[in-house]
Parts: sequence; structure tokens; C-alpha cells
Amino acid sequence: MCGGADRIFLLLVKKNDVIILTMETLGKLFGSIAKVKIMRLFLSNDDMVFDNEEISSRTKVPVATLRKELNALEKISLIKKRIFYKEIIKKKNKQEVVEKKKMSGWVLDTNFSLLAPLKNLLIKGSPLSSKDITDRLKGGGTLKLVITSGVFIQETDSRVDILIVGDNLNNSYLEKAIGILESEIGQELRYSILETADFNYRLGVYDKLLRDILDYSHKKIVNKLDL
Repeated sequence: MCGGADRIFLLLVKKNDVIILTMETLGKLFGSIAKVKIMRLFLSNDDMVFDNEEISSRTKVPVATLRKELNALEKISLIKKRIFYKEIIKKKNKQEVVEKKKMSGWVLDTNFSLLAPLKNLLIKGSPLSSKDITDRLKGGGTLKLVITSGVFIQETDSRVDILIVGDNLNNSYLEKAIGILESEIGQELRYSILETADFNYRLGVYDKLLRDILDYSHKKIVNKLDL
């Protein structure tokens, strides 16, 4: 990031402001959505080393695109190369054994000059807009209630990051959609998926998980149950 991009970036990050930008807008700002996803992965896991295979798996960025974006981020000193040992599961004599393999990977460079404002923009602000989230989930059934908490509102003690309630829910579809959300924010999500009847029953018996969600900080981005 340099020149005009730097000026735009610094103007967006204002103290105590909540920045809510769509992935499309962030992609235009930083050059590509792939770059945003990769940056979020490193900024959310600032002490972890990732090899190319894991970065591609977690961000869902194709390897060919990944190499170009990693090289660009290395050039601006946001990330740096590091040798590490990765645990590999292999089969020996029909038994699984864990071996450590020396690998070349990448880690966040914590000396990056714009690290704090970059985290404010991509991590500490709302990591995804409500529209981003509902757009990913809407094909998974008739949504009645979607609640975000945890990583979405910067509450690390929350039981879940997202609660999905609805009718005729397609769990396989929703789990894949959540995987896409994880690739976009750079973190694994804790989630719960409930049919409306099950949710209403649990609500009636004061289910602890639901009480822990509803009684503490959260945001209802879909609410057709008038809660």
C-alpha cells in the first residue's frame, strides 16, 4: 500500500469509529478480495505460521492466485517467511503415526508500520456486514432468526459467533456457507443451527446455550420471530 491507497486507508480508520465495509468494497480498496482474505487470516492469527496449502484451504484462494498475493504482501513487509515444523499424519503398519516435517511458511510481521490501523479496519471493525452474512446463508432454508455475537461484535467470551434458526434448513449448505464466512474473516466460527420448533422448545425450557446468547451482547440480523 502506498501513495493514494495509503491516504484512503488512513482516512477510513478513525479512532472509536466502527467501520463496516462489504467484501466487494474492501476488495476494490486493497486490489482484490483474495488479498483481503489472506490479510485477515494473518491479522487474526498473528503468532501462527501457515504454509501455502493451509492458507489456500482456509481462505479458499486458488494456489496460483495465492502465490501472487503472498509475494505482494511480503514486498510491503506485512508477512515474512519462516521455517517451521508441521505435524503430518502417516500410516505405518496400518497404524497412524504423527511425524514432524520441516516446512517453509509465512507469518505476520509484527513490525509492519500500519499494523494497528490495519487491524482496526479489517478485524476490530465489523468483520462482515449483515448483508454479507445473510447473502451467504439465504440459500440454506427459510431463515427465521440469525444472531451474530462473538467475533462479529468483538465479544471473545460469547458462547457462539452465529446462531441460525429456521425451517427446512439444509445443514450441509449452511455449514459450507459458514466455511465461506470463515475464509472471509480469517477465523474459525463457533455456530449453532436449529429448526424453529427445536429453538422454541429450548427457549421454553430456558436452555442454557440460548440464555447465554440472548442474555448477553448480540446482534439480530434476521428476526422474524419478534424476539
